Amino acid sequence: MRLSYAMLALAANAGSSSAFQSPTAAVAGWRSTTTMTTTTTSSNDDFVFGTALMAATMDGTAMSAAERAANGTRRKKTKQERLELATKGLQVHVIGLSIHHAQVEVREKLAIPESEWNDQSNIICSTGQVEEAAILSTCNRFEIYFAASDAREANARVMEYLAERSGLPVSALRRNIFMLEGEDAVWHLMRVAGGLDSLVVGEGQILSQVRQCHLHSIEDDGRGGKVLSRLLNNAVAAGKRVRSETNISKGSVSISSAAVELSETMCMKDLNLPFSEARLAVVGAGTMTRLLITHLASRGLERIAIVNRSMARPLELREQFPDVDIEIVLEDGLWDVVRRSDIVFTATSSPEYVIDKSLLKQNGLDGGRPLMLVDIAVPRNIGPDSAEVHSVKPYNVDDLKAVVAKNTAMRQREMIEAEILLRDEASTFNGWRESLSAIPTINQLQERANMFRQEELKKCTRKLSQNNNFSDRELEAVERLSRGIVNKMLHGPMSHLRRAESVEKKQAALSELSSMFRLDDDEEGPRGKGRRRK
Repeated sequence: MRLSYAMLALAANAGSSSAFQSPTAAVAGWRSTTTMTTTTTSSNDDFVFGTALMAATMDGTAMSAAERAANGTRRKKTKQERLELATKGLQVHVIGLSIHHAQVEVREKLAIPESEWNDQSNIICSTGQVEEAAILSTCNRFEIYFAASDAREANARVMEYLAERSGLPVSALRRNIFMLEGEDAVWHLMRVAGGLDSLVVGEGQILSQVRQCHLHSIEDDGRGGKVLSRLLNNAVAAGKRVRSETNISKGSVSISSAAVELSETMCMKDLNLPFSEARLAVVGAGTMTRLLITHLASRGLERIAIVNRSMARPLELREQFPDVDIEIVLEDGLWDVVRRSDIVFTATSSPEYVIDKSLLKQNGLDGGRPLMLVDIAVPRNIGPDSAEVHSVKPYNVDDLKAVVAKNTAMRQREMIEAEILLRDEASTFNGWRESLSAIPTINQLQERANMFRQEELKKCTRKLSQNNNFSDRELEAVERLSRGIVNKMLHGPMSHLRRAESVEKKQAALSELSSMFRLDDDEEGPRGKGRRRK
């Protein structure tokens, strides 16, 4: 196990009660930071309903683009400047918290709307300890990816920012956050993009969120830089590869998707009707309803009725799903909608039953017409006595959990294959980052060789130009010849530097070349100059 000096220092300052918590453990062969205190494992209910948890956003400390301009935001670095910074040993870090081990009260204090990701990244980098930064803030996680040459100062700066933004003492933050650096940070991001760190393994939404994080980082006001933008881009490619080359995203593993799968499977048996011809309705218009419509739309849904207490959320859903004909009905029209529907999904926050045996009878729905009721709410919206009504087929969350459990087991098997692919992608990035350390030596080698080439060419052309038989074109050919010889001679050493398989081999190669070509000398004058000929 490897803990950074910054992590050890922060832990020492906090006293014996502080703790750093890591994300869910990766497979053997990859290091992960060990939790110093025991955390409570998420329950099955947390697993099932995690996708419905939404963290509130904050209005607090965001700095607008205009304010940044007024305060004198630092000039955006050129490509060459970013390359030079990358070669100075910038290391990748991540500090964050997620639904796995952080309290919702803490997550909601740190949540940042996507429109402010770049503003807050600039604030983090404004003091100079952090060179590159990118924020990923979703309903289930909040993570800051950053690159810096001094880990201790950079970690302290990010912790300072988190305390300022949340209004929480650092001691409270430490009990909820995790801190990773180097290959551990890279591996964590790969697992996040691949959906392996999600509450619902393999879910696809996180990949689009990582992609947005990358796109924001490379915008004009983004702070991705050469190292971090490359890491995020590699993570997006890794996530796509996992989903295209494995079956980890196949099968319903959330309550909303399981509800759709179950109703589609049982439609012919319970209703004697193809699912594509069933009339559908949803009671409620919250997050679960949005997810439900998302899965229904993926199966070709064209029309659905939404019953809700107010118009605002259904109207938002209508905007989000322009290809679906959404009929909006207020709650006093509930039973009119139920009477003309074949399948009714319920997803409200009501503490009382919305539909039960007595209400079905009162509204004339005990006459024998088949009706399927799918309850995806907790507490339940449909009374268990609804099953006593002839031809009514109610399903609740426990029925849906069986579907989820079956598909989750299948995805767990796919995780092994997915992690093999992610390990390959992580190694690619780590190898690229290590290759940056060779750039200064390569540049020195090229400059030294070019200096000697120009010295010798100058002597040669001075003699050749005295002979009127040589034209300017021919002298240019000689100059091209000298460049070609030097480039071919340097190709082998430079390729050797880039191909070094390990950090130790690369450092050894750098040392050998520096000594061989005397690259550590500040200046190398013309050969023989100032020396007495013997």
